[in-house]
Amino acid sequence: MRPKNGLEPAPPLRLVDVSKRYDSGGGGVVVALSHVDFAVARGEVVAVVGPSGSGKSTMLNVLGLLDEPTSGRVELDGKPTTGLTEAQRTDARRESLGFVFQEFHLLPTLTALENVRLPTAFLPGDATDRARDLLERMGLGDRLDHTPDELSGGQKQRVAIARALINEPSVLLADEPTGNLDRETGRNILEEFRRITDEDDVGVVAVTHDDLVTEYADRTVELVDGVIRRG
Repeated sequence: MRPKNGLEPAPPLRLVDVSKRYDSGGGGVVVALSHVDFAVARGEVVAVVGPSGSGKSTMLNVLGLLDEPTSGRVELDGKPTTGLTEAQRTDARRESLGFVFQEFHLLPTLTALENVRLPTAFLPGDATDRARDLLERMGLGDRLDHTPDELSGGQKQRVAIARALINEPSVLLADEPTGNLDRETGRNILEEFRRITDEDDVGVVAVTHDDLVTEYADRTVELVDGVIRRG
């Protein structure tokens, strides 16, 4: 439904004319991103593909406020993030973004429930009920007290997704989310992404080498030498 003022809401996450350059030493410069315009909408899955060294990881880091562009701007809900202090960037990530990694990055000594609650450790309130609900939605209601070494790869990735959703982000950023999974488990994880976009109205950006991810995406963006070729 179009808002009453007739204006479309700003996308939750957008890059506007973003370039990222690195000093390669000896006076050389590496251009990782070149004048990239990109946005993800709520409820949308976008796959970002391209060869190794094409700038996909740099783009994900810039989207995730883990790295600042050399030029251009990153916008969260229509507001530029330029000039934010490191503490403000951390707060913005916690409030608006969730991260899912190929290697899961679960703490081995914590249970599934404790891993999901971890991002809320220094926030007011008790997130136990929400963490439990998220794990139950992921089909892990009987694995709450299991540590990562007691879980399969697909179960670990579901725990990681639940952890990424604990603070109710508007966008989920996924780095090779099916990279360590077999084909069937990868499909199950991608179906979870589709369910998340449908039920929670979350946008998903998945950087990947896996063509399977593009089957579940609403849109595919190709990066070549730091330039968007399509999408």
